[in-house]
Amino acid sequence: MDRTSPSLSRRRLLKGAALAAVPYALLPDATAGAQAQAVDYPLAEWQPASSSNYTKSSRPDAYPLDYVIIHVTQETYPDTLSIFQNPQKAVSAHYLVRSADGHVAQCVREADVAWHAGNWDYNTRSIGIEHEGWVDQPGYFTNALYEQSAKLTAAVCEKYGIPKDRAHILGHFEVPGTDHTDPGPNWDWVRYIRLVNFA
Repeated sequence: MDRTSPSLSRRRLLKGAALAAVPYALLPDATAGAQAQAVDYPLAEWQPASSSNYTKSSRPDAYPLDYVIIHVTQETYPDTLSIFQNPQKAVSAHYLVRSADGHVAQCVREADVAWHAGNWDYNTRSIGIEHEGWVDQPGYFTNALYEQSAKLTAAVCEKYGIPKDRAHILGHFEVPGTDHTDPGPNWDWVRYIRLVNFA
């Protein structure tokens, strides 16, 4: 039996109704806590891929993490996010780096298997990082893109004990069985590996 006074119950009801009318994003610290918990890399923004476009897992327990695979999207940043969010596309990557400013979006949790390499074994053992741009347009490979991507790759390598070298930081074209050419001949591997090691 409820022994609360009628005025106290009504006050609680009105307070609850008022809070329900406030958008979640406007509540104090609502987005801060959710954002911090959603990403594996603290500088990333959570932009989740469709759950139809990756495989839930518990890496590195389920599969060891041995590689970081570098991709170039052949699409714009917003179009790539749309592709990852479209359940019909059956493709995703863990991260996407924007060309203009190096902004990083996380699309798949690192524990899960993103569908990025075109080779199941390499998918299970790698983190996939897409970069906005086209392989034949080097202008997309900005200083900000290289620098922010290198910081991300360095953090992933440190977290999982992946060596920061070309045997473990691969281009998509190096994955066995792939028909992709990215990141292409304009990607500066010497500069990139140097940045990863100094990040």
